[in-house]
Amino acid sequence: MAEQVSWVPEGVDTGKPSAARLYDYLLGGGHNFAADRALAEKFLKAQPNGRAIARLNRAFLRRSVLFMIDEGIRQFLDLGSGIPTVGNVHEIAQKADPEAHVVYVDFEEVAVAHSQLILEHDERAAIIQEDMTRPDEVLRAARESGLIDFTQPVGVLTAGVFHFVPPQADPNAIVAAYRDAVPVGSYLAVSQFTQDLQPEEMAGIVEVMKQSQNPMYPRTKSEVEALFAGFELVEPGIVPTPLWRPEGSTTDDPDKAGIYAAVGRKL
Repeated sequence: MAEQVSWVPEGVDTGKPSAARLYDYLLGGGHNFAADRALAEKFLKAQPNGRAIARLNRAFLRRSVLFMIDEGIRQFLDLGSGIPTVGNVHEIAQKADPEAHVVYVDFEEVAVAHSQLILEHDERAAIIQEDMTRPDEVLRAARESGLIDFTQPVGVLTAGVFHFVPPQADPNAIVAAYRDAVPVGSYLAVSQFTQDLQPEEMAGIVEVMKQSQNPMYPRTKSEVEALFAGFELVEPGIVPTPLWRPEGSTTDDPDKAGIYAAVGRKL
């Protein structure tokens, strides 16, 4: 039975679980439904480290944004941004530089509705409701927002989303379209579930996610590397999330991180 909640946008089927709301639940958020929580419990049964994986992915997003800020990036395009939670990109970027601009992109209705609420009074950030796998539409909407100047370097963020892009959608071509739209000196951040780490658990996650609106397609290290065609990977290259430029010491086991992370600079 679908839930009736005051903050649910009209037309949302709360009985169908979504990856954005599952991720929100794993991070400890409150914008999820019974169907999402039920799926999340199956996810955690397949991968008991699921909450830590979500936390580590979110931490990578933060570090990648701060790295780009240090490299002079002041505008960000966050693809598949999901439901707003603690440590959103505009909060991270604007704390470092109040003039930083951020355009979020998502098509999940709850993610969009809550992003609109959070960004209502922020003239330097916006959410556009588009499918990131349709770069022409996304780029057009980003230009129309007036927040991204595509003659200046852009930080393109794809944190924990490309594993929802099926092979037949040609993920390499999708990334290439964004790459071609931004100038030399722009950056791309990617974090992606992989079967290279804990393959048995990953196979279980794939089966669980078949029950959602967002099936999952893990990729090998070489497949992740292919996404960076035309980019130069920055150190330390493609590594499990806790090993990408960690801040201080970490007790997280990289072999249980589940996700590869990397950042590249457009050549």
